[in-house]
Amino acid sequence: MQATGTTSVLQALDSQGGVYMLGNYMPIWLMILIEMLFAFVLAVAMGSPLAFRLASRKFDPRRNHPMIFESAIITATVCLMCPSMSLLADFFYYPYYNGFDVIDFLCRWFRLVCYNLPFAYFSQMFFVQPFVRFVIRRLFASNIAQRNEQNSNKTVKPSDETEAIADVIIREDEIATTD
Repeated sequence: MQATGTTSVLQALDSQGGVYMLGNYMPIWLMILIEMLFAFVLAVAMGSPLAFRLASRKFDPRRNHPMIFESAIITATVCLMCPSMSLLADFFYYPYYNGFDVIDFLCRWFRLVCYNLPFAYFSQMFFVQPFVRFVIRRLFASNIAQRNEQNSNKTVKPSDETEAIADVIIREDEIATTD
């Protein structure tokens, strides 16, 4: 901030004309809107549907504990969204004023994935997922209780960890025979 003579980061960004994105300087609010739009579209179009399919290949939501199935969905979502959003970020913030080099682009993308994947996985697994589950349980407590009463006789859940692991192995064998 000494170079721009300002006292805050936002003032420094404004004084230089914004954030460098897509080869131009853009206001920070526009950059945030563009990133949010792309993240939402990727999550709805690719992340959520494919993550559910990947998790369903190994786990059966009717037989496995819901926490195991939700964790599998979270893991698949992070493993799909992190590389795709890192690719978009590399595309958005690539220094186009130096020209475009495919090898440099791919190296920068791989570096971004290596930086972002651990943080994305652990923050989703240990902060975001528990917080969202807490909020959903509080908001829909009566609906959840009503649904649990209706479904208590329909589902057969494993009683302990060994049965859950056995269910996963049986599900893997079913998938192997169908492929």
